[in-house]
Amino acid sequence: MDAAQGLSNLPKLTVRQAGEAAERAALSDAARALLEPQASPQTYLAALTRAGLHADAVRFLAQALPPREAVWWACVCTRTTRSPDRSDHPDNGAAQQAAESWVYEPTEKNRRLAMDCASRTDFQSPSAWSAVAAFWSGGSLAPPDLPDVPPAPHLCGTAVAGAVILAAVRQDPERAPERFDRFLRQGLNIAAGGNGKLAE
Repeated sequence: MDAAQGLSNLPKLTVRQAGEAAERAALSDAARALLEPQASPQTYLAALTRAGLHADAVRFLAQALPPREAVWWACVCTRTTRSPDRSDHPDNGAAQQAAESWVYEPTEKNRRLAMDCASRTDFQSPSAWSAVAAFWSGGSLAPPDLPDVPPAPHLCGTAVAGAVILAAVRQDPERAPERFDRFLRQGLNIAAGGNGKLAE
């Protein structure tokens, strides 16, 4: 099934025009050539997937989803591909759990815990970037006893896209196209109000 087939009704998207999310996304030149800023996000996502620009579609959707839904998307994708081995950092599991805990209960304590767990990794895993995305979802980047430094609007989506893309390519890169297709369908399911867990 092509990811573009799930583009009809996506009430969770935070933008009405593609340009609103595209300006925050690190898109390739090929993706920007397809952009019509006034088009709907669904129209632009369909154009990206038809062109085979899967990573760009991930980057765009990560910016178009609300932070909580975007982080959950990263968590769903990461969990389906995570298979710890000797090269896996021992703290990646804690980072994954912390990111998911923030989604379930998006408190300030859980947001900061996510970054604490991510900082104990080597920042080379999808799980680590899922946790960073939770920390960059809002609040302040500064320590609690210092003046607030809010994250830039694009940071959460950037970390989410990093997590999803890493999850697609990190292991068995030859399977990346099918993973991208599945991950995009999961993201669209979340954008439609689902939980991102697709039937096999």
